[in-house]
Amino acid sequence: MVHEVEVAASSPSHTPAAARQLRSLSEAEAYVASVCFKHGPPRLQGVELEWLVHSGTAPGAPPDRARLAAALGPHAPTTLVPSSPAQPLPHGSTVTVEPGGQVELASPPLADLGSLVRVTAADAAELHRRLAACGLVVQPRATDPLRPPTRILDHPRYAAMERAFDRRGPHGRSGMCSTTAVQVCLDVGTAADLPLRWEALHALGPVLLAAFANSPVLAGRRTGWKSSRMACWLSADPTRTTPPRPRSADPVTDWAARVLGTPLLCVRRDDGPWDAPPGVTFADWIAGALPTAPTTADLDYHVSTLFPPVRAHGFLEVRYVDGQAGSGWALPVAVLVALLSRREVTERALELSRPVADRWIEAARCALADPALAAAAGSVFELACAAAREVGAPADVVIALENMTARRVLRGRCPADDLLDEERLHPQPVVDTGDEWPLLTSVVAPAALSTAVPEGDPS
Repeated sequence: MVHEVEVAASSPSHTPAAARQLRSLSEAEAYVASVCFKHGPPRLQGVELEWLVHSGTAPGAPPDRARLAAALGPHAPTTLVPSSPAQPLPHGSTVTVEPGGQVELASPPLADLGSLVRVTAADAAELHRRLAACGLVVQPRATDPLRPPTRILDHPRYAAMERAFDRRGPHGRSGMCSTTAVQVCLDVGTAADLPLRWEALHALGPVLLAAFANSPVLAGRRTGWKSSRMACWLSADPTRTTPPRPRSADPVTDWAARVLGTPLLCVRRDDGPWDAPPGVTFADWIAGALPTAPTTADLDYHVSTLFPPVRAHGFLEVRYVDGQAGSGWALPVAVLVALLSRREVTERALELSRPVADRWIEAARCALADPALAAAAGSVFELACAAAREVGAPADVVIALENMTARRVLRGRCPADDLLDEERLHPQPVVDTGDEWPLLTSVVAPAALSTAVPEGDPS
């Protein structure tokens, strides 16, 4: 998700306050702590699902805005149709459109996993029905395998983001326009539980990234990465997209420091482009780097331009899972909800995943072909299967999760492996890895990540 959302439908809890000027760094730090981390017993969860869409008759062309608007009808977001009423889907999910035409559904926040799965599945079915009625096909991968990244939305936010990312290379534009994810939204929890939940969600990242990797081809090119989507985002702008390292026992202070120390990606203006002066951080803005003082609304907006694997935004937004085919989106949701359901389960999940907590590059490139990640994933998924039954996951989701564990995870496979096998049996018009892709390791590794990258193409 790269668009602006004042209050995401899937947000477990977030209530914006009236904007006021920020005159000191300490005031901004206190605001981040109070707004980004809403403490309390965890009650709600939500999910945001994204899909690449293309015309059934012209899969290599960018989505047509008019056709997309017709398909979404009264549910179209105002970024696509300014006069749209932007009505929720029948069960309360909202619809947005990403810069490249990806369609996103954001569920309402719900108190139990069964209701979340049922409501989201029903709204997703309605959304897909509307798309199909207008000749639009949903892509089952997390990266566009055919088209180069093309922005179809003309909005100053996206134009400024595109120009800022382009200064670093091609990967930010690809992340904006050619990728999709399953984003799971969870309550922060109590102040006492937050450090555990924050650390566990990050430690689980490489395991779940590897297990659900679903994007080995991008724009007609085998990239050599099982999750080309994550490779794009890790390289787009490491200051705003990579996981935190090192992590302390105080997530609130760490997150506030990161938010205020990250350069501005765009600055909202009444007229003209929204480009931000290169290198100017939000802390610099407070110190007088821009003509007017920032407000709390500006700080809220700035947080929406950070895209790390886990984002604190009044709730914890988990962003590291590739988009999944069909109903497969319910599996990462069930895993995360189950593993964070009880403290002892979360502690065990952290214990199992901690040895591979920094293997983000290996997870994106090799997925479960990496022996350490495969070993951790087997134990984590067996724990998740047991915990999912305890939290009342729908029976079909539990069965699907158990089947995935047995047939994929314990065999060291992920969805990307199935896609690559299909392409070997039925060759697609793709070419080998381009020269720019090996550069990802040199771009990403110094910023925050493990530098041990396997040689060669793991596919």
